[in-house]
Amino acid sequence: MFGRRKNSGSAKDTADEAREAEQVADELDDNGAESGSRRTNLPPAPRPDGPWDISEVSQPGEGRVDLGGIFVPGVEGMELRVEVAGDAIVAATVVLRDSAVQLQAFAAPKREGIWGEVREEIASGITQQGGIIDEVEGPLGWELRAQVPVQLPDGKNGVQLVRFVGVDGPRWFLRGVISGQGAVQPDAAGLLETIFRDTVVVRGEGPMAPRDPIVLKLPNDAQMVPEGVQQEDQESSKFSGGMGQLQRGPEITEVR
Repeated sequence: MFGRRKNSGSAKDTADEAREAEQVADELDDNGAESGSRRTNLPPAPRPDGPWDISEVSQPGEGRVDLGGIFVPGVEGMELRVEVAGDAIVAATVVLRDSAVQLQAFAAPKREGIWGEVREEIASGITQQGGIIDEVEGPLGWELRAQVPVQLPDGKNGVQLVRFVGVDGPRWFLRGVISGQGAVQPDAAGLLETIFRDTVVVRGEGPMAPRDPIVLKLPNDAQMVPEGVQQEDQESSKFSGGMGQLQRGPEITEVR
C-alpha cells in the first residue's frame, strides 16, 4: 500500500529530493491543506505502552534483535524473517507457531500522524479486490480486520483473515500485519501484540520523504537462508530470506 521511488541518480540528488518532500509535508502541517480536498490528519497520539522511539529507551538492544531501523523483541521459539525490496531490507516478520506479525516502519511528517489515512487506503485496496473490511478499536488502538481474497493451493478461491495495526510516532509510523491464528484467536494474538508494542523504531535524523520505508539491516552474526531451503539446525537459525504469504491454519477458508 506504500509507494517507493525507484532509486535513480546520485545519492545527493536522492537526499535533496527527500529533504524537499519533507519540507513540503511540514509546510502543509503548518499552513493547512492547499485545497479543501486534503484529508486532515491528527497529531500522533500518546504511546504510554509503546511502540517506542529510540530516544525513549535507554538500552534498546537488551532483549531485542537489532535490525538497524527497528529493534525487535526476542521471544523463545520465534523465527525471524526479512522481506527484501531490491537491495534493501524493508520489513521483518516474527513467526510464532501458527501466527505471525510483520513489522514495517516508515518515515512520517513531524507533527501529524498518518495511520488514519493509511487505514483508508488499505481498506479501499482490499475492498476493490472483493475483500471485506471491519474497522474496530482493538488492543493496539484502531485497526482493520480484513478478509482478503486468495487462491488456495488447489486453485480454488478462499479468504485469508488478516489484522492491520498501526501506531504513529515522532516522524515515523509503524505498521503491523498479524496473520495466522493471531488474526483469529485473541489468545494467540497476545504475544504478537506484545512484540509490536515493545518494538523500538530508529528513524534517524537524515531527511526522508513521508512514507519512505525505514531500511533495516541484518545483525552481524545473522545468516541468510533462501526461502524453501531446509536448514540443518532449525533452532539455531533465526533468519530466512524473503517472506511468502503466510497461509496456515484457519485463516485460509475455502469459498464455496
